[in-house]
Amino acid sequence: QLQLVESGGGLVQPGGSLRLSCAASGFTLDYYAIGWFRQAPGKEREGVSCISSSGGGTKYTDSVKGRFSISRDNAKNTSYLQMNSLKPEDTAIYYCAADGALGDYCSVYGSEYDYWGQGTQVTVSS
Repeated sequence: QLQLVESGGGLVQPGGSLRLSCAASGFTLDYYAIGWFRQAPGKEREGVSCISSSGGGTKYTDSVKGRFSISRDNAKNTSYLQMNSLKPEDTAIYYCAADGALGDYCSVYGSEYDYWGQGTQVTVSS
């Protein structure tokens, strides 16, 4: 069974950091692009970042550039989203997604992805 599981969410104060993990099981992430998305209450899902299958290509939405960093460790079948200088507006459920049809490319559009995790809650509040 193909599965993605996010972890690492939690409650953090403004200015703090969290590292989210996205672990795959049932398939190998080597040939899959990974996307990270978030959805805040009452808002549409937003593409946050993505990384190509080789790790050579990354993208970030403007609001997280310079604060978030995406990476992947294919040996561990896991992708990471390092989030620094967190702001209250980063509060959301964060999802990872994978797609094997993007080649060495990635996308921050959710419609491009076939496999999704269940999400992990990130709350930034004092």
